[in-house]
Amino acid sequence: MTLWTASEAEAATGGRAVGNWTVSGVSIDTRTIQKGDLFVALKAARDAHDFVANALAAGAGAALVSRIPDGVADDAPLLIVDDVLKGLEDLGRAARARTDARVVAITGSVGKTSTKEMLREMLMPQGRTHAAEASYNNHWGVPLTLARMPRDTEYAVIEIGMNAPGEIGPLAQMARPHVAMVTTVAAVHLAAFDDINGIAHEKAAIFDGLVDGGVAVVNADLPTSDILLDAAKHASILTFGERGATSLDDVSLTADTTIVQATHMGAPLLFKLATPGRHFAANALGALVAADAMGADIGRAVLALGQWSPFKGRGVRETITLDRSETNYTLELIDDAYNANPTSVAAGLEVLSVTPPKTGVGLVDAGRRIAILGDMLEMGEEENALHAGIADVAALEHIDLVHCVGLRMKHLWDALPPEKRGEWTATSHNLAAGITDIVDAGDVILVKGSLGSRMAVIVDAIRKLGHSTPNTN
Repeated sequence: MTLWTASEAEAATGGRAVGNWTVSGVSIDTRTIQKGDLFVALKAARDAHDFVANALAAGAGAALVSRIPDGVADDAPLLIVDDVLKGLEDLGRAARARTDARVVAITGSVGKTSTKEMLREMLMPQGRTHAAEASYNNHWGVPLTLARMPRDTEYAVIEIGMNAPGEIGPLAQMARPHVAMVTTVAAVHLAAFDDINGIAHEKAAIFDGLVDGGVAVVNADLPTSDILLDAAKHASILTFGERGATSLDDVSLTADTTIVQATHMGAPLLFKLATPGRHFAANALGALVAADAMGADIGRAVLALGQWSPFKGRGVRETITLDRSETNYTLELIDDAYNANPTSVAAGLEVLSVTPPKTGVGLVDAGRRIAILGDMLEMGEEENALHAGIADVAALEHIDLVHCVGLRMKHLWDALPPEKRGEWTATSHNLAAGITDIVDAGDVILVKGSLGSRMAVIVDAIRKLGHSTPNTN
């Protein structure tokens, strides 16, 4: 299916098309480029103009450039613009303008990607649905997601993130959502803000992009909910949570599921998630409110939500078989290594606390609940206290050992009761090197930390102990 013709892309960007080409996709990475893609030569750590020749040789239908790169013929299929990022933004705006899709945008300190995937799962059975396949939520990820949107899309789900003040508003105005949702506001990116109120004001900027008559979906349980509600007063407002108009009445966690009782539009609403997590329950409820506001059938959405499972690195669970000849000789891994802040670490520890280990299968007769926690980054001046404060999380009562990685997480290690204090290492590589000494068959292991802590190294080391099988319910 043709996504862009040369003339359409030329008109959208004000650039100059070389050749009469068509493309069926948009890519920024030659490692994953597909035949027929438009390769966008962004400048990041390296100037992607250096890879245009490779992209065209790999089958790219054209390339978006600001100059003709070395090794590329003058008559190669190109779209030449003054600024490549601006050209991508222009494509995104044009894609948004030409579709009749209902658009929902999501932001929040925690849970953006999970909620985006929940909404994708709920909307796909009800219409042609477009959403990014990864966490493309920044200054290039949002326009890329929009530029990839087919013109016959019926539902679009756009994730919007930020690292600093002033980033969310322009991206929301580019997406022009019919529905905008804030999952939560938490102590994330405090290094760039004075306090959590500053984060709330930045998150609330997503409502600036709402189309006329748009709907704001707001978590009513936050200390900063009033800031969000004030920013959304020009829109129709729907709230969710324990104090929301759509009320979260009860959450029950088991080892494998989350059962949620709620009240929506005055009627009882019961749904189940095939993974444990109180934080997932709140996000799912907000996502259902958003889906309803998008015009989707909420009954069908509830059924589809039961098929959702977390992304890699965001709470996905898998069984590691340590000895193929002994099928019961296993451990369970909870891979939550993509990101971390005090709120999400507490949520991860609660999930670990309700997941039962096995007994009688390992060298340590009783299986253990083990947390391996890496540094939480961008926490600002209070980062040491925020790390130490994890020791006060109630779920730790039910966790046997906590291993800590990183100079910041040393403050948690020092604050832990001696009987729960595992190993501390400065780097994830150091802990991974001794992984066979700290885990055993029967254990349930949570690995969590900010991406920069490189906790995925430990996840990979655990996987390499045996054969990994994703958990399904």
